[in-house]
Amino acid sequence: MELHDVWFVLIAVLWIGYFFLEGFDFGVGVLTKLLARDRTEKRVLINTIGPVWDGNEVWLLTAGGATFAAFPEWYATLFSGFYLPLLVILVCLILRGVAFEYRAKRPEENWQRNWETAIFWCSLIPAFLWGVAFGNITRGVKIDADLEYVGGLGDLLNPYALLGGLVTLSLFTFHGAVFVGLKTVGDIRERARTTALRVGLVTAVLALVFLGWTQAGQGDGTSLVALVVAVAALLGALVAARAGREGWAFALSGLTIVAAVSMLFLTLFPNVMPSTLNEQWSLTVTNASSSPYTLKIMTWLAAIATPLVLLYQGWTYWVFRKRIGTQHIADAAH
Repeated sequence: MELHDVWFVLIAVLWIGYFFLEGFDFGVGVLTKLLARDRTEKRVLINTIGPVWDGNEVWLLTAGGATFAAFPEWYATLFSGFYLPLLVILVCLILRGVAFEYRAKRPEENWQRNWETAIFWCSLIPAFLWGVAFGNITRGVKIDADLEYVGGLGDLLNPYALLGGLVTLSLFTFHGAVFVGLKTVGDIRERARTTALRVGLVTAVLALVFLGWTQAGQGDGTSLVALVVAVAALLGALVAARAGREGWAFALSGLTIVAAVSMLFLTLFPNVMPSTLNEQWSLTVTNASSSPYTLKIMTWLAAIATPLVLLYQGWTYWVFRKRIGTQHIADAAH
């Protein structure tokens, strides 16, 4: 396997890790409006992801940095062609981080309500737009002979990509509801399970249509295996959630994300951005990659740094593993 193939796989792993981890905290952000009944319950939901949300975003920064270094042509075409939706995502992520930090700085109800609204919308919008972006990357976009995107914003809002956005939004919300059930106690835990079942059924229908569409258009035997795993894991997560087995439900909803995103990358390879104008103008792992020397240095650095990051993040989740409930919020306020 060539180094550019290795880095395609590593970038896929980074995006999978990002969607697995950031997926559930996007979902929790959406659930602050859908699940929480009062301000105390909103604090419970926010506190479930409070210690980890910023660490989850490291995966996005690493994926972007790795793409820039390993595949500069891919990075340039992607970030110039998708400039507006990616800018919206960036603004949402900034506002979301500010909202988490500033919400409790003042006691006024309007102040806290406004920041809670920001958390909701700045979780929902990126959860949707990431699906739209990856739908377009997988489907292909208008790339010319100079390897530049020549389409417009309207070209990105096609039915396939919009369906992809609905899939990621519903899947992340389901993932977040299962996570809330895993991290809370009391009535909010029971309602999280009910919400997970309702959202999960919608997700199953949307995901089956989207993944089936992807398989029919670009799939092969390996992507079909990933599709089967994704669908089976999602159904298993629904069964586990209904039985109150939150640990299994969370593991299986996470496996759904892993398998679904893996399927998209499997259908993409060896392309990184297919051209809908001419197959010869597609960006591939070969024509979009950096020099072998650059990739070699990056590989050594990744081999050293990646285990340390994984150990640190795993330790963070272990430290903050206990369940919380409204009674803990009351104790803290007292």
